[in-house]
Amino acid sequence: MVYKKMLIPLLSLSICLTGVSFECKDANAAVVTSNSSYESQFNSLALSKGYKDLTQGNPCMTQKFTADPGVMEYNGRVYVYSTNDHYMYDSKGAVTTNSFDNVQTINCMSSDDMANWTDHGTINVAGSNGAAKWASHSWAPAAAHKTINGKEKFFLYFADSGGGIGVLTSDSPTGPWKDPIGHGLVTKATPNCSNITWLFDPAVFMDDDGSAYLSFGGGVPNGQAAHPKTSRVVKLGADMISLAGTPTTIDAPYILEDSGLNKDGNTYYYTYCTNWESRSNSSDPGVAEIAYMTSNSPTGPFTYKGTILKNPGKYFGCYGNNHHSIVKFKNKWYIFYHSQWLENKMGTNKGYRSAQVDEINISNGKISPATGTLTGVAQTKDLNPYTLNQMSTMAWQGGIKVQGLGNTDVQMSAGNWVGVSNVGFGTGPASITMKVSSQKGSVIKVCTDNPSNKALGYVVVPPTGNAFTNVSANVSNITGTKKLFFVSSNDCVVDNWQFSKNSASGTGSSTTKDSTNTSGTTQTLSDGWYYIKNVNAQKYLQVANNVGKAAQNVELGTGSGAAGQKWYLKNVGNGYVTLKSALGNYMLDVYNGENKDGSNIRIFNAYSNDAQKFALKSSSTNGAYGITTMSSNQTKALDDYNFQTFDGANVCQWTYGGTNNQLWIFEAAK
Repeated sequence: MVYKKMLIPLLSLSICLTGVSFECKDANAAVVTSNSSYESQFNSLALSKGYKDLTQGNPCMTQKFTADPGVMEYNGRVYVYSTNDHYMYDSKGAVTTNSFDNVQTINCMSSDDMANWTDHGTINVAGSNGAAKWASHSWAPAAAHKTINGKEKFFLYFADSGGGIGVLTSDSPTGPWKDPIGHGLVTKATPNCSNITWLFDPAVFMDDDGSAYLSFGGGVPNGQAAHPKTSRVVKLGADMISLAGTPTTIDAPYILEDSGLNKDGNTYYYTYCTNWESRSNSSDPGVAEIAYMTSNSPTGPFTYKGTILKNPGKYFGCYGNNHHSIVKFKNKWYIFYHSQWLENKMGTNKGYRSAQVDEINISNGKISPATGTLTGVAQTKDLNPYTLNQMSTMAWQGGIKVQGLGNTDVQMSAGNWVGVSNVGFGTGPASITMKVSSQKGSVIKVCTDNPSNKALGYVVVPPTGNAFTNVSANVSNITGTKKLFFVSSNDCVVDNWQFSKNSASGTGSSTTKDSTNTSGTTQTLSDGWYYIKNVNAQKYLQVANNVGKAAQNVELGTGSGAAGQKWYLKNVGNGYVTLKSALGNYMLDVYNGENKDGSNIRIFNAYSNDAQKFALKSSSTNGAYGITTMSSNQTKALDDYNFQTFDGANVCQWTYGGTNNQLWIFEAAK
């Protein structure tokens, strides 16, 4: 490959250099500096610690703690709502034991592939900043959705410490949320609830007929370890924010907390976490494990069947309470739970918990025991890089922070990185566009397989203040399914990213190919004089400095009508044209007739040889054409290097992908 000639100092540009080291030959074959400065910069950059190995799927998220996962499937995505465990500190700044006293927020994440999780931010639920200002805490959330009066509504249930259950509503699974009733949905004043030790841990279940049920409760009254009888289930009103009856007691053996309700076939499953009290009978459920019961009715009576998930300490070495949620997604059952593995990796052992997920089997009235793992579950599909992806969608990360709610942004500092699992590139991308902002500017390295690997490209983020801008750039070709990483050299905020396909690229799936030929069909224009405008830059193809001489560089410039911007198009047969400059007997020319990405475009003595012949390709943009080169057998085209928009932006040859920086409008010139 040959690197693209730059005509103004590099630091003044917002560009991306491909990760391959290039030579750059300008019009006079002079060698220009490669991207070694960026390579050197990142080679000496210390990567932020990631905690989770790149072979691990668990925990689901590592940028924050995510306890008590409550799960909802909606529109092809799994949404996980969790208690926002966050570090508490003493007066000396040391991390203290997690007491849950200050938890007034709930975290939300979602995934459509069970490997890459979108961090939707933190929901303000309780306290003066929360939607439910009457509540003092927000623990152990559960969520459901229902069509009411023709509109999809979302419901978020939470525990106000151990004293009651609240509910919030929204028109979106990620908020914003509001309190529809202004008080607790279930309290100690609710019939058959006054004797519940801990009135918390809601779980919501939607039956096949559209009816909804809420299960909740826990705690162990003195002397009643084997049969606490502190859990309840109640039918919800049609509005989902009221009760349609009196809560029914569930006699769950050795219950501590953590209710759940599911259905498979005609069997209803009630699941819960057992308590810590000693057992005298070997048939009793294990200590602090997830157990289950079955019934032919959502309100019972339920029959005890056994345990299905041991305490997380059995798998990860640190014992603590557990909290689970079971969901069916894409015809598989999954169990979400939490462990203290992440905080242990971070060097503490204070009871801060993180959500994990593993498969579980439910069939024929039975639940087979699951096993907690760090590997996690298989990714259900490749991530498509050719659609818009939030930067907050990730499988791994090091050092980043997420800001906002719903469509969130990622704050990155030097050495911070984000990793995405199993990205399906098909037969390869042509470029990437990132929506970014930065106070002082930054460089983002794009690479595969490991954040320390060689770059596919370097996205140079200009100083923008707080304003976001789209930065687009070519990247080296990569094929198949890969882990994808973004590494930042400095402070910046990234909203989203998207690759564009090259002319032979697939759909983004590692197995499915796009049947559309993006190179277009060859088109014919009439012989004559034209101004040639780039669609991306909205500037014109021109000879540098308006000087007609052999090997003079070609660039982009604001329309002026100068001779250096006028080109005579002549059809020369077999679908090819030549483009002669109005400055003299010189034609548009690919340096040395090379078939390389990055080969420079110039004018040279008019020989009408292969280096000076071009084919015009149709595009989806009305009136715009790709200008492919004969020297590349029409696989490469004139390219506005890295989507630049300034006067003097360089033009080179690059693999044709039909992107706007490779599309040109021919305007008749007098």
